[in-house]
Amino acid sequence: MPTLHISIQQRNDLRAAAHSLRPVVLIGDKGLSDAVLKEIDVHLNAHQLIKIRVSGDDRESRIAAFDTICTTLHAEPIHHIGKILTIYRRNPERADLLDTSEPATRAVRKANEPYTPKKLAAVGVSKTKKKPSRQPSNPASRVATADTTSKKRTPGSLSKPRKPAKPY
Repeated sequence: MPTLHISIQQRNDLRAAAHSLRPVVLIGDKGLSDAVLKEIDVHLNAHQLIKIRVSGDDRESRIAAFDTICTTLHAEPIHHIGKILTIYRRNPERADLLDTSEPATRAVRKANEPYTPKKLAAVGVSKTKKKPSRQPSNPASRVATADTTSKKRTPGSLSKPRKPAKPY
């Protein structure tokens, strides 16, 4: 297996980025040829991170093809599962896939930070919705509320009558 020049965290990030990709190169029954290597090189220059599907049931031949591709094209082996190989090669002419200088697309809020609804956050307002208090603010309404809640409900005092059961 070729030597990795990227960290484990970068490899895991690339593996996550490759999850939604489809294989762009298919290696058939004739195996790894110069034409296939040239096609892989073209796709690595264009995309930097690609998936390759290898046909055949021999696991050792797939691993040998994976090693050959990575060493010949100076690519990083990212993932190998079943018949799918994922490889990466940095192209200096293109933007880096692992560039973390861009802000994250998903805002993450800290545990002690109050929640701001999306509509307010989109406008730029940092106000948060106030939760309704459990106690009414008016003392007179407290007395009225206490009187209505003190009544016991009995099955006969429900506001809506029950529907009769349907016969089977």
